[in-house]
Amino acid sequence: MSVETALRNYRVAAWVTGIGLIALVFVAMPLKYFFDIPGPVAVVGVAHGFLYMVYIVCTLLLAERGRWKPLDALVILLAGTVPIASFVAERRVTARVREGLSPISAR
Repeated sequence: MSVETALRNYRVAAWVTGIGLIALVFVAMPLKYFFDIPGPVAVVGVAHGFLYMVYIVCTLLLAERGRWKPLDALVILLAGTVPIASFVAERRVTARVREGLSPISAR
């Protein structure tokens, strides 16, 4: 797998994970805690958990192909746990990988 293929897979995973996390935090959880409708949290929570695992794999594959430092990969992995952060991280990672640079630290 090339760096470009790994980057494409990472970008898709970052967007899907980010959308899932936003749906969980801003839609499903308010439905549960404000309106006592617990169903969406179970469905969206499980889906986000599965999608986050895909995000982890895609990020680690990109990190391996791009020869990232372990701390860089860890920071990008954590971005998938903060609403909106996966979108910001995806933009930065895409730009820096296409320039041949590490996503976080200077080389």
